[in-house]
Amino acid sequence: MPTAHYDMLRHFADSWGLLYMMAIFLVVVFFLVRPGAKANAMAAARIPLDDAQPMVREEQK
Repeated sequence: MPTAHYDMLRHFADSWGLLYMMAIFLVVVFFLVRPGAKANAMAAARIPLDDAQPMVREEQK
């Protein structure tokens, strides 16, 4: 890879890549702290415990 091409990609990643990753981080943080997120998180945490019928492994049949 030519050095000029590498330098161009490196500059792009250092500037716009940082902004892109920061935007993703802020969206995730907002998603976690928005109003009503606690109820959704608690419901998702209960999914493994609310199984009405336990799974039976193939070896146990």
